[in-house]
Amino acid sequence: MALIVQKYGGTSVGSVERIQAVADRVKRWRDQGNQVVVVVSAMSGETDRLMGLARQIQMRPEPRELDVLLSTGEQVTIALLSMALAARGCPARSYTGAQVHILTDSVHNKARIRDIDAARVGADLEAGRVVVVAGFQGVDESGDITTLGRGGSDTSAVAIAAALKADECQIYTDVDGVYTTDPRVEPKARKLDRITFEEMLEMASLGSKVLQIRSVEFAGKYQVPLRVLSSFGEGEGTLITFEEDEVEDAKIAGIAFSRDEAKLTILGVPDRPGVAHEILGAIAAANIEVDMIIQNVAAEEATTDFTFTVQRGDYARALEILQARAEALGARQVLGDEQIVKISLVGVGMRSHAGIASRMFETLAREGINIRMISTSEIKISVVVDERYLELGVRALHDAFGLDQGGEV
Repeated sequence: MALIVQKYGGTSVGSVERIQAVADRVKRWRDQGNQVVVVVSAMSGETDRLMGLARQIQMRPEPRELDVLLSTGEQVTIALLSMALAARGCPARSYTGAQVHILTDSVHNKARIRDIDAARVGADLEAGRVVVVAGFQGVDESGDITTLGRGGSDTSAVAIAAALKADECQIYTDVDGVYTTDPRVEPKARKLDRITFEEMLEMASLGSKVLQIRSVEFAGKYQVPLRVLSSFGEGEGTLITFEEDEVEDAKIAGIAFSRDEAKLTILGVPDRPGVAHEILGAIAAANIEVDMIIQNVAAEEATTDFTFTVQRGDYARALEILQARAEALGARQVLGDEQIVKISLVGVGMRSHAGIASRMFETLAREGINIRMISTSEIKISVVVDERYLELGVRALHDAFGLDQGGEV
């Protein structure tokens, strides 16, 4: 007998018929002798509908009240799924995040989990019930409802699995696993049987949307075995593992990309100690996250050119701040570009294989793709290129590294 935590996203529970199908799947797992906890999201589109209602009242809704509103979406789903299980003769009990006492900090709309009291859930499991928990939500020390931000149900599921010391946390989505890249961009993309937590963390941070990055971080920290599966089909999915031995031969696990990129450059800044802080400090103060950074120094002129990337949604604000800083610093010019993307190779095998970067750059050059920026880590190489080259670049790299054949080329 195993203790399994399963998470179903909004698409998986998007209608009564799909909730019935989830109930059938959950019952099969329980009938096999497993203890099952199910974490669910709101039905697809419900969170957006509730957000729309809030904005009809306030353009910038009060964060505390918005959490009270948004948390009702999952409450509908847990009740309906529990009813569907009961109708199948499968005893079930539903809980909101507050009832399970998923304790979070007090940052409304993007709270972080601090602790979970697993006693109530454990007692129900011992009594033979399936426990159905609302994802995406918790409660702070004052008793106020909080939500965890977009994709927060993944984090809820992993956190509950960690608290219960579950044998496996299964994330059911509308895809049947983690692929070498997005199959909509490269039809030859191959589903991975397994991937390391390090690789999955990089893929999630670089634009792969299969799992929320915080859930991967949580699973890695608490050693929670994680598996990605399809809600609409059978199969083993992709296991996210701590073991690198079986994947080390493959140099590259996958290719991630992000369209949510914009580049800013400030030219001719006086080259003196602290100038980077003078530029980026103002950006950070506006709560804008900076990703890639390049600094080029012109020694003869005692000036530097400073380039960095931000998310596109932050571009206009970042450009405004940078233009103000340019005037204060006596810089020559500020440039911006929203028509860029980031493409990244990810793989633990990079640690023991030389020449990955060289082959990547050669492949892009052969396709006439100019690289604007480069960033590397132990298991990742990222490049910024013009947006129009995204699909060409991904396909060329996928082929060059033989990812449809296992990444051995």
